[in-house]
Parts: sequence; C-alpha cells; structure tokens
Amino acid sequence: MKGILYMLPATLGDSDTGYTIPLEVRRKASEIKVFIVENLRSARRYLKILDRTIGIDQITFHELNKHTPPELIPTFLREVLQGSDAAVITEAGMPGVADPGADIVRLAHEQGIRVVPLTGPSSILLALMASGLNGQQFRFHGYLPIQQAERKRKVRQIDTDLQGSGETQIFIETPYRNDQLLADLLDVCDPSTLLCIAADITLESEYICTRSIAKWREKLPVLHKRPAIFLLGK
Repeated sequence: MKGILYMLPATLGDSDTGYTIPLEVRRKASEIKVFIVENLRSARRYLKILDRTIGIDQITFHELNKHTPPELIPTFLREVLQGSDAAVITEAGMPGVADPGADIVRLAHEQGIRVVPLTGPSSILLALMASGLNGQQFRFHGYLPIQQAERKRKVRQIDTDLQGSGETQIFIETPYRNDQLLADLLDVCDPSTLLCIAADITLESEYICTRSIAKWREKLPVLHKRPAIFLLGK
C-alpha cells in the first residue's frame, strides 16, 4: 500500500508557530519520517521549532530546489511508493505555490499517490484579504523580470490588463530588490491605480497598506530585505 504525500505549511518568517500553524499540522509533522524540502538547514530548524522532541537524525530528507538534478526528483517518492508517508516543506508558506514542490506533486499524481494539503499561512491570500482590492477575480504573476527594462514592460502590461479587466494583480520580489520594483511601479503605473504593499506578514513588524500610486509617491515605507508582496487594483 502506498503512503500519503502531505503538503506541510511553514511560517512566513520567525513567527510564533502557535499563531500560524494548526496543532494538527504540528502533530502530523512529528509523525512523518520522510521530508522533501526546499532547504535542508531551515527545514531541520523548523521541525525542531514545531516539536523539540523530534529525532532529526532519524528522518530522511530529500532536498528539492532549483539546483536539484531533474533525474533525481522521481527517487524522492521511493519511500512513499513503499508505504511510508512523506511531507513537502517550502521555505515559507504553502508548498507547491510559487515553489518547486509542484514538481514532486505532479509526479505523485502520475504514480497514483494521494496528495493531502494541510492548512497554513499563504502570503498571497493573507495580503489579498487585507488589501481591500478585488478578491473575486485576481491573478498571481510570481516574480517579475530581474532586468529593469523588462520589468518595466511587464509592469506596464500588468497595469494595462488591470484597467481592462479589474482583476487584482499580485506579484512578489526577492526582498533585496523590493525598492527597485517599487520605484518602477511608481514610475510606470497610472496615478489612480491602487497599490497594496504587504510586508512581514504575520510577523510583529507586519505592514499592510493600500493607497493610490499618486499617494505612494508622497511617502514610501522602507522595504529593503523585508519579505513583501505587491497587489495592484482599481
């Protein structure tokens, strides 16, 4: 009998797990002995935070990220095919969403393995909930292009799509490039476009604010190296 592949959420930062991670998720994490993780070091640390009694040395870890050779990924399900449950953990939030964990989930479905998502924090939905923008129709773009010229073209396209559809447009950036992205948004977007900036979600330093582009041009928050998500609306 095949095991189950659980999608196990992580916190969005060094926050109190009691605030964001349900008790059932912590219980399940303490039972599982096979984990497919984005980063080995942070995953080991996270599991010890969830349950200090977890025997880390008795756990099998498979590291799945952009550096993982594609031919190695199918072997990560070997224990599950033999009957052991396993769990996928991303660096922050929900695995499989803006995360390489989707690759292993697709393979699990192909091999008839049951996939069970567990409840936890999602920066995308939490930011949308608190933005005041259209929560009926929205689009998530993930990361925007790194090069400024390409990024500006993408931002211009997103703002144009927004004006035509009314769909809330959601995207993220690597924390140390937040300020460059914000500068491009203020330069390219229509002054009336609404921009929600949501930084440090669920942390003590949480900051969520929605204003027009014109208003943001008057005063900006300090976002350098802070995990943030950006939403455009009308």
